[in-house]
Amino acid sequence: MDRFRDANRAKWDELVQPHLTSGFYSVDALRAGNRRLDPIVEEELGPVAGLCVLHLQCHFGLDTLTLAQRGATVTGLDFSGEAIRAARALAQETGLSATFVEGDLYAAPELIPERFDLVFVSWGTICWLPDLAGWARIAADFLKPGGRLYFADCHPLAYVWDEGQGACEAAAGRFKTKYRYFHDPAPTELDDPDDYGSAHKTVNTRTYEWAHPVSELVTSVAAAGLAFEFLHEHPTITWALLPSLVERADGLHAWPEGTDPLLPLSLSFSARKPDGLYSN
Repeated sequence: MDRFRDANRAKWDELVQPHLTSGFYSVDALRAGNRRLDPIVEEELGPVAGLCVLHLQCHFGLDTLTLAQRGATVTGLDFSGEAIRAARALAQETGLSATFVEGDLYAAPELIPERFDLVFVSWGTICWLPDLAGWARIAADFLKPGGRLYFADCHPLAYVWDEGQGACEAAAGRFKTKYRYFHDPAPTELDDPDDYGSAHKTVNTRTYEWAHPVSELVTSVAAAGLAFEFLHEHPTITWALLPSLVERADGLHAWPEGTDPLLPLSLSFSARKPDGLYSN
């Protein structure tokens, strides 16, 4: 398992600097004090002022610091040392108060002693994790009584499509599958120099991902003792997951114009921890 994690971490270490200067990430808006989260999260998350928030898999802390800018007390965790160093530097530059912890997600309970009102997880996260049930238990354990887990990510179904499919095929409703939908302990090996967030071509091209179907996601969260408040499926996503997707004016990507949104591209949910489950 270490070789999979090490390969993934090398890729993410390399992506930090390109992402800091990429237009995909609105770092200048954070500096100006007016950065917004993506439209899906903006609509669903609600006010965070006064909340203690844990941001798991926080990358270089842009969303973490956006939550801090809105009055939350925030802690961000990521396995990339380069990302955490960049997050700390960005916090110092902007004068925003945040704690950033470098470490593997599955080691988080040993690294972070606090409990939180909100655990925040968004965009491109669980595909890097081999054990979803373990992830859900960790997220639930970090919550105070009545606290909630908010999650937004690519819909598991959207990961199965062939990224080489053209817009004309998609518009005609002819979708090609390429990747597995159901979970397999053995990861999918990818070899790709491209970066979703910049024009950078990576030297560390090999990564490993795990599929997690909706049933596994819902069952894992419920088994961890959390009660769903909502689960939403969306015909949009925050990045160009497929070349056939078209960017809208709000920055979200959708199926080409004239294509019925018959298939989801992203998924979000909020799940709350009942008071009686907190023992610390």
